[in-house]
Amino acid sequence: MSTEYRYIFNKGSKKHHCPNCDKKRFVRYIDKQTGEYLPERYGRCDRESKCGCFLNPYEDGYAKAVWEQEHGNKRGWKLQPQQSIQKPSNQPERAFIPFDVFDRTRAGYQHNTFIQNMLSRIAFPFEVKDIERVIALYHLGTVQHGYRKGAVTLPFIDVDGNVRAVQVKHFNHHNHTTATDFLHSIIEKHNTQNNKPLPEWLEAYKRNETKVSCLFGEHLLRQYPHNPIALVEAPKTAIYGTLYFGFPEQPEDLLWLAVYNLSSLNLGKCMALKSRSVCLFPDLSKDGKAFDLWSNKSTEIQKQLPGTYFQVSDLLEEHAPLQDKEQGKDIADYLIKQDWRLFRNKQRKRV
Repeated sequence: MSTEYRYIFNKGSKKHHCPNCDKKRFVRYIDKQTGEYLPERYGRCDRESKCGCFLNPYEDGYAKAVWEQEHGNKRGWKLQPQQSIQKPSNQPERAFIPFDVFDRTRAGYQHNTFIQNMLSRIAFPFEVKDIERVIALYHLGTVQHGYRKGAVTLPFIDVDGNVRAVQVKHFNHHNHTTATDFLHSIIEKHNTQNNKPLPEWLEAYKRNETKVSCLFGEHLLRQYPHNPIALVEAPKTAIYGTLYFGFPEQPEDLLWLAVYNLSSLNLGKCMALKSRSVCLFPDLSKDGKAFDLWSNKSTEIQKQLPGTYFQVSDLLEEHAPLQDKEQGKDIADYLIKQDWRLFRNKQRKRV
């Protein structure tokens, strides 16, 4: 008997009311043979950290019962009572960074070291139009005051447009990272040092168990629903990937996203990638530990996301020298050494 993948999550953006939390965030299973939904209880709530409701038709006997009935076994089978998964009563709803707070970062690019590096301080500077386009694509911004002045802001915006976190990276004129921070931490330090009360949104935001809880660039998934995904560790790497491989103008073009860091690859974040083709580019590491970790994790995640295909690129792992592995270099470290014009032309000729 084989019922593997007959029942899959419904593709597309349609969500239903969750039978547990009643939020309209529930993705239901469908029967590929009939195109019909399974009973309402079968599916997954995408509020994993707040609800966790999930019932797989292969785990409670539903799939087996259907198969047996279709093959002449009329033995009755009853749905088992579902255990309701309730979040702790003292666990607050997730809070987001207000749009107006995030929106104030989208200026001051003439003082943004990271942006200015890409325009004039790297071996092959990019054209202004491409930098403006990548700024708009990922909503990059600038810290314009205080001890992080001139740092780039890298927002993690989910598929529903909520700003879940804003990472802050300080670069020197040699394009090396000198400091890493978060916008909410900077605001908190400023208010504390000036004896000002924290705004209500920040008090609520601090109670979030996890701050970086979505992919960098996740907001682009609805805008580019068919593009294959290139998944990397850091936002900076995703930005360089876009500038070198090209913007997602055609359905076959790569859409570059980032998880945040090596340990951040998990099922919760990858739920947004359901039904997509995903190529992962882990950073280099000593003894290939990063490559092995992402290979194992992606295999497990793929098992829980039918219809989603994960492949881990071994390009760097196979060809990088030992010194680069020990230094933990990533694909951006190799891209930036090449003329992006020639690189893009090579990519176009391969299509």
